[in-house]
Amino acid sequence: MTEHASHSCPPDGLAFTLEAADGYALGARLWPQPAARQAAPVVIINAATSVQCRYYARFAAWLHAHGMHVLAYDYRGIGLSRPRRLRGFAASWTDWGRLDFGAALDWALQRFPGSPVDVVAHSFGGVAIGMAPFADRIRRAVTVGAQFAYWRDYDRRQRAAMLCKWHLAMPLVTRCLGYFPGKRLGWLEDTPAGVVYDWTARAPRYPDRPSARRLARQGIELPFARVGAQWLAISLADDPFGTPAATDRMLALYPGSERWHLRIAPADIGVPQIGHFAFFHARFQDTLWPLALQWLAGGALAPGWPGRLARP
Repeated sequence: MTEHASHSCPPDGLAFTLEAADGYALGARLWPQPAARQAAPVVIINAATSVQCRYYARFAAWLHAHGMHVLAYDYRGIGLSRPRRLRGFAASWTDWGRLDFGAALDWALQRFPGSPVDVVAHSFGGVAIGMAPFADRIRRAVTVGAQFAYWRDYDRRQRAAMLCKWHLAMPLVTRCLGYFPGKRLGWLEDTPAGVVYDWTARAPRYPDRPSARRLARQGIELPFARVGAQWLAISLADDPFGTPAATDRMLALYPGSERWHLRIAPADIGVPQIGHFAFFHARFQDTLWPLALQWLAGGALAPGWPGRLARP
């Protein structure tokens, strides 16, 4: 790992490279606390599918300003971790969790040995948590819109259109080109083919996704059940992906965790919409971001939280 030396932390973090277990180089960013606070908690940010880690930079800098080390990274094939050529590039959701999040978690545990390690995860990033070899070392997790794109869990009012876009058009284009040109189409970032096929599988459980089945045939078990984190899963009422059903299906992957599901409607915080992506926009730093901070700091929410908190 090569970290850029600096006495102060820029808003977009310190760029460095970390190495996955298979040798793949991942681009990452770190917001470190000063030497006197080396034992502060470490928060790893797991991105959504085909979203660059820089999308979360303002949120990361905000957590850093509240006393935490923060690490964000790009999955292989995305952003700082993209190869020159994506056509035929081998990467899957399982690689993103087992190898890439696994590398970030292993690096954090070694770099800050006296610190608890927590995770904030968006969308697929919540599923990635359960694939890392050292996932049982995670103290707390906050997930936002976390799910694994099982089509029956999509918002029923948008399900048909989402099926056509994400489960018909996206894999068809991918088969033709060898990758998905999402950036050109305005559908997130360009995406490796294996990730697309995991996303668009019809399986109702993550372990039934193509890349997870291949690991199972090799006798490699994904450690979902060993995760024992204090877990807050946030779902937004106007999120067509992270519906309550989708969130609860994701949480069911983690029977060993203390799990809570917080359901928030835009009206609960006096705004017209939030959706799948806007939680991490700076306009919510006074309304939504403190929920994540409270959970990371103490495993509980302060009285007066918005929405409805329940066990899944």
